[in-house]
Amino acid sequence: MKLKYLWVATIAFLLFSCHQNSTHNSEAEHDHEHEAEATESEHEHEKIQYTAYSSDFELFAEADGMVSGEHADVLAHFTSLEDFKPLDESAKITAKLIVNGKTISKTLDEPVKKGIYSFELEPGTTGEGSLHFVIETGGNHYEIAIDDVDVFASDEELEAHHDHGDEPSAVNATVFTKAQSWKIDFATALPQQQEFGPAIKTVAKIEPARGEEEIIAAKASGLVIFSNNNLVEGKQVANGEKLFTISSSEMAENNFAVQLAEAKSNFETSKANFERKSELVKDLLVSEQELLNAKNTYETSKAVYENLSKNFNESGQMVKSKMSGFVKQIFVSNGQYVAAGQPLVSITQNNKLLLTAQVQQKYLSYLPSINTANITTMHDNKTFTLEELNGKILSYGKSASDDSYLFPVSLEIANHAGFAPGTFVEVFLKTMTNSQAITVPNSALLEEQGIYYVFVQATPEMFEKREVKIGGTDGLQTEVVSGLSADERIVTQGAMQVKLAKSTGALDPHAGHVH
Repeated sequence: MKLKYLWVATIAFLLFSCHQNSTHNSEAEHDHEHEAEATESEHEHEKIQYTAYSSDFELFAEADGMVSGEHADVLAHFTSLEDFKPLDESAKITAKLIVNGKTISKTLDEPVKKGIYSFELEPGTTGEGSLHFVIETGGNHYEIAIDDVDVFASDEELEAHHDHGDEPSAVNATVFTKAQSWKIDFATALPQQQEFGPAIKTVAKIEPARGEEEIIAAKASGLVIFSNNNLVEGKQVANGEKLFTISSSEMAENNFAVQLAEAKSNFETSKANFERKSELVKDLLVSEQELLNAKNTYETSKAVYENLSKNFNESGQMVKSKMSGFVKQIFVSNGQYVAAGQPLVSITQNNKLLLTAQVQQKYLSYLPSINTANITTMHDNKTFTLEELNGKILSYGKSASDDSYLFPVSLEIANHAGFAPGTFVEVFLKTMTNSQAITVPNSALLEEQGIYYVFVQATPEMFEKREVKIGGTDGLQTEVVSGLSADERIVTQGAMQVKLAKSTGALDPHAGHVH
């Protein structure tokens, strides 16, 4: 029995010892994991963000802090400034880190995602350098550079010099990633600093320019017969095309058939008489005066007959278009009786248009300084400059009319933007000035309860909502009186989408990135 108990005790001791060793080993492994995590966390630093622009591209890069001898990841987003879309996937990009005259480079033939390239660089020396990206696409080479890239000797030195910079508060900041902006009509730009004077906002009526429209009238009385049942307003017509016939065949008076027959008879009789006397005068059988009278009668009857035969036939007067264009308005209906001189149809070419704007008396002193204008259509709210429409200021009124007390300003434009005569447009008459002002596109401005603001770019993925005070507008640009400086880049297209993104409440600039 003693041996039995001794054996059991030995087995229990061995099991306890094994358990203790296992527990000790597990705790040791756990401690090592913590140490590894701590060591790894020591080498993980907050990403440094860089933004740079060339004439063709925007670069937004997120990079690890540079430490000599250690790998640093650089995630670079390339955006074409032409349309603010990602760089084409076929582009090849070389990243060059230049420090103290020494260069390390890495070339990537394709992105990890469209517009996004991930570089791994290992600097070999410390100091202040620059990071260059050479883009090869479409047979062309482009370069964009980031200055002031610091490479440190150790992680501790990097941490000591790390600067978070001035970031917008969470109240005003909005994160809008490159992946989001690439999917919409989006753009950013610097405000313009330019001469910006008072602009007179008014309304103008569109009319055909002088010489661009012609009204065709009846040359004789009769019944109107349409030559083509498809003759309707808006129909294209060619020069010389037959439009109507004015018939008087069933009328007792002013019958074209009788008039034409009579003119033909008079012409043939006077012709024969003139030819006969031309022979007799040779033999002195008729006087020179008689021959001259016969000649006058012949030429008169010839003119009458040719005029009638050219514009009339036995059916009546042939009404033809005198220019190529389209039918603006038809003043008569088929079978209607018209008198000589009555308007039948108006034909217009609509190549050039006349805009007549009416200006209030309080702007009278500005009229001599008007030099250009912006024109906004009311049906689709598109704005065009006078230069885009090949237009010009014709004149301004020197006196007001008795019924309106407004002063007219006349402009002429080429009609290649779909303007329609008879409609109205909004006009901003711009005056010459020497005053400099900061202006932003109207598309950059948002309004809330009478307060205007813009989104100022902190980085290409973070924007600050900024209240601004505005001045006048010319339909395209608006003067910013305060709240914005000329070197602050703003959202010029897609501001409403940035505003909507703020409602998510997220402030993670790394959301949606490929690391």
